[in-house]
Amino acid sequence: MQRIERSIRVAAPASRVYELWRNFENFPRFMEHVEEVHVTGGDGQTSHWKLKAPLGVNVEYDAKIAEDVPNKSIGWRSIDGNLGNSGNVTFTETDDGMTLVHVIMQWFDPPAGPIGEAVAHVLQNPTEMLDEDLHRFKEWAEGGHGGISTRVA
Repeated sequence: MQRIERSIRVAAPASRVYELWRNFENFPRFMEHVEEVHVTGGDGQTSHWKLKAPLGVNVEYDAKIAEDVPNKSIGWRSIDGNLGNSGNVTFTETDDGMTLVHVIMQWFDPPAGPIGEAVAHVLQNPTEMLDEDLHRFKEWAEGGHGGISTRVA
C-alpha cells in the first residue's frame, strides 16, 4: 500500500472550498491524471472514476463517500474496479480567512500488482502529482474557479 499526505492554504472560506471540491465532476479540471468522473448514485454518494495511467493502462473504479461533513471533511473508498484506494480531505478555516486543505490518499491493488506499482513510481511521482493538482485547485478556487461547477449531485 502507498500513502501520500499533502496540504495547501487557499484564500477562500472553507464553505466555498468544500463546495468546489465536493463536486467530483470538477476533478478533471484541476487533477491532471483524472480523465473523467461521473456521479452514479442518485444520492450523490457513489461515483465512477477514469484515470490516465502510465504506459496506456486503463484505470477505472467506483468510489463511495465514507464521510461527508459539510464544510469540514470528505472521505471516500473505492468499492469496485482495478484500483483500490481510499482517502480523506479536510477543510480548516484559519483565523486569517484562509482554508487549509489537507489531503490523505492511499491506494492498494495497483493494476499489474507490485510490478505495476514499481513502473508507476518510475514514470510518475504521486507526491509531486498531488502537489501540482493542489496548486491548480488553489488557483481555480482563488481565481473565481473559471467555470468550475459548484452543483453537488
